[in-house]
Amino acid sequence: MSDQSDSGSTPGALPTVPRHIAIIMDGNNRWARKNGLSGSSGHRAGVEAVRGVLRCCQDHGVQVLTLFAFSSENWGRPQSEVRALLALFSRYLRNEVRQLNDDGIRLRFIGARDRFSTRLRRLMEESEALTAGNTKSTLVIAVDYGGHWDIADAARRLAQRVQDGELEVRDISPELLDSEVATADLPRPDLCIRTGGDARLSNFMLWQFAYSELYFTNTLWPDFGELEFARALADYGRRERRFGLRSDSPFGVSGGDSA
Repeated sequence: MSDQSDSGSTPGALPTVPRHIAIIMDGNNRWARKNGLSGSSGHRAGVEAVRGVLRCCQDHGVQVLTLFAFSSENWGRPQSEVRALLALFSRYLRNEVRQLNDDGIRLRFIGARDRFSTRLRRLMEESEALTAGNTKSTLVIAVDYGGHWDIADAARRLAQRVQDGELEVRDISPELLDSEVATADLPRPDLCIRTGGDARLSNFMLWQFAYSELYFTNTLWPDFGELEFARALADYGRRERRFGLRSDSPFGVSGGDSA
């Protein structure tokens, strides 16, 4: 059953700390070029930033952290870079999962998976199984993930249920599709952070971001540390969430979220 309720789903001030933060980690290659290093060095520095931000989430009581690690479109990058990214991902899992487990963090992956090697898929499955019982917080890593894929995959599952006679077409609703997306068992992201200066979502969690707060920073991902995290939370805390309503009327009917 879906737990995708928006925190504070009536107009009013946002809670100081979001339950779920999603991050588009952009800028590793530019960071490497700026520092005269190889692209792989930038990605390794990005892994260090993951460790720091995960600690920040734990310190502030964030329940879920979702990281956009490898998009569906990233397969189109030079093969040498793709191989390096996947090798770094494998190394991260081998080196970090036991610590995540010791810290009570559940690890989840969202994405297609079928284009990964059998060895990497097995490593992902073992990591999820090891941490499945943890309840302190959840780390979601989006790999071979795209928002279009997520919505289409949910639609395919609903279509299969119709074909199997379990569901009538007329019963398909936004709420039902919501229950089939990759993060259906988690609260929707309250806050999306994108580093690196670009102000776009790049096909990340398009369904889930319907009413998420968006925060864009010029800081490159390897430089995104405790101070930048605190700035993002402070900006979030100054906002008011309306969900298409008006803050001055309990019966507001505004179609936008900025009225």
